[in-house]
Amino acid sequence: MKIKMLLIALFFLGFTQIQAQQKKLMTLKEAVEMAVNNSDAASLAKAKVETSKLELDVTKNNRYPSVKASGQYLRLSSAHVDSNLQSNNDPSSEPAKPLKVDQLMLGQVNASMPLFNGFKLTNAIKESESIYKAETFNEKHSKEQIGLEVVEMFANLYKAQQTVDLFEDNLKSADQRVKDFTAMEQNGLIARNDLLKAQLQQSNVQLSLDNAKKNTAIANYRLVTLLKLPENTEVDIDIEAVKRDMAGNIGNNSQGERNDLKSLELKKQAAESAIKIAKANYYPSLSLTGGYIAFDLNNVLTVTNAMNVGVGVSYDLSNIFKNSKNVKLAKSRVKETEIAVSQLNDEIREEVFQAQQNYALSQKQSLVYEKAVEQSNENYRIVKDKYDNSLSDTNDLLEADYQQLQAKINQALSKADVAQKYYELQFATGTLTSSLNITQK
Repeated sequence: MKIKMLLIALFFLGFTQIQAQQKKLMTLKEAVEMAVNNSDAASLAKAKVETSKLELDVTKNNRYPSVKASGQYLRLSSAHVDSNLQSNNDPSSEPAKPLKVDQLMLGQVNASMPLFNGFKLTNAIKESESIYKAETFNEKHSKEQIGLEVVEMFANLYKAQQTVDLFEDNLKSADQRVKDFTAMEQNGLIARNDLLKAQLQQSNVQLSLDNAKKNTAIANYRLVTLLKLPENTEVDIDIEAVKRDMAGNIGNNSQGERNDLKSLELKKQAAESAIKIAKANYYPSLSLTGGYIAFDLNNVLTVTNAMNVGVGVSYDLSNIFKNSKNVKLAKSRVKETEIAVSQLNDEIREEVFQAQQNYALSQKQSLVYEKAVEQSNENYRIVKDKYDNSLSDTNDLLEADYQQLQAKINQALSKADVAQKYYELQFATGTLTSSLNITQK
């Protein structure tokens, strides 16, 4: 019975450990697609678009007539009413009795429709439309930024994972070297100082491995948090899929258009519409009005079917003097956006040029690091042969081993750098999500 309970406990313990860390093989395309559809930043950008669309609809509603209905019932107490309706032309007639007025009922419906207001409404709609379109392009740019953030996180996680693998392999070699040196030291074949050097290198590799694992855990946590995955998810990067995606797009040098630039240009159009709105205050407002009223003053007067229609004109004379400041303010805002558009154009050109240079440099560095790995491997082989034949000392062997490890790390990091710099170039040209064929909700 005890053995059975022990087996059950071990089963559940193993199951819990499996559940504690779930591995998920993921491509860069999948990660970017999840981020641009599920992240908080993407949701916020989408909400801003929906808000601007509602603001546009609210502005368009001002084109329709305004209809207001109201009604009142008032109870009167001891009201004194004098009315000419009670008098007549017969001087011998008896005086009229006082009217008893104890209630008042009033109902009315008024309608008003703007006919002309200096084209203020038309330009207000154009302004709202420009802002709405600007937000749609701003949403697209936000998703490009989210995609770039995922690329950077993916690259950092891959670098950390590769570093862990290389340190683990090197630690195995260091452990074996310490065992060999321990046996040799016990047999008097090497000095104790040589064993201590090997043990010191073993400790340094272990410290580097622990630090690399810490960096991997942090990079993994940041990525799964952005992607809204369970915290216990361990992302396993499908590097071959990343290579295939890059290979399929390397020859495509099409230049996209930055969505943040489009958004800013549309905001400039909105500011230009604001100038026209401000100028509209120089003109009078003309509206078509109509209404219906029903009135009943108990025992005195009843009015029904009293309908009216007409034209209303209003003009604020103070705008002749005050409105010039509003116009200047609107023009100043247009000037600001014009400068911002020019500045952003320069920044985009600089970003594209810098991204091109960084990508070209990463490719050159990758070739150099590949050659460095070959050289370090050959160097270690030669030094190891010399050490085995007592032609070199422990310092030379350990240094050659360190150089070999560093060359392999540099090679692994350079591969991630090439992919990262490539997609940074795609972001700079405004084609990051399109180059990955991202499906957006």
